[in-house]
Amino acid sequence: MTDYDIQYVASVLRKLTSLNYIQPGEVPNINLYMDQVTAFMDAHLSDGKRHESDKILTKTMINNYTKNDLLPPPEKKKYSKDHIYMLTYIYYLKNLLSISDIQSLLTPLTQYAFGKDESEEKSDMDMVYEQIHKMCQDEGPMLAKDIMKKSHKADHAFSDIEDEEERNFLKIFSLVSMLSFDVYIKKNMIQAIIDDYTSSNKPSDKASKSSSKKKKD
Repeated sequence: MTDYDIQYVASVLRKLTSLNYIQPGEVPNINLYMDQVTAFMDAHLSDGKRHESDKILTKTMINNYTKNDLLPPPEKKKYSKDHIYMLTYIYYLKNLLSISDIQSLLTPLTQYAFGKDESEEKSDMDMVYEQIHKMCQDEGPMLAKDIMKKSHKADHAFSDIEDEEERNFLKIFSLVSMLSFDVYIKKNMIQAIIDDYTSSNKPSDKASKSSSKKKKD
């Protein structure tokens, strides 16, 4: 983009909204070896690469996730459907959150849903992923509308600057700044939610509540 162009912003948005995601029902219902897991993730998420050389998932990443308690260990070197779901969450969350924050989010999810079958056809993790996927997809049109609103606002900024190159840069900088501020506020909101949840669900607090309940009983 050499000149500030709203149509360019719109074209990028169209590309982003058509990215390939892991759809509910696409995750294999059989256990996979690590090579098969990385191949599956790459096939479904490669559209999101910024650079062709970027890696969606590697063996080293998977091993590190397991070592950091983000991912339950495989059974007999094979990864289940629930492992794929967890890796998908990690893939998106790691762009915004620290390892400790991701751990704070995924540990309860593992406890509540990992490896638990709702029925023969769908596990608890299936149910969670379907709901999360739908809610995120529903957000798409509203996010696109908000970005276009910001792009129009940036287009009208610095209109009094005579130098075309300078004016063009400042418009681009304005849009990037507004988008960055949006991410900054949301990231801090996410961190506040995680901190509040973590502090109110400490093992010592739970033990204290359990002890108190026993005394009453």
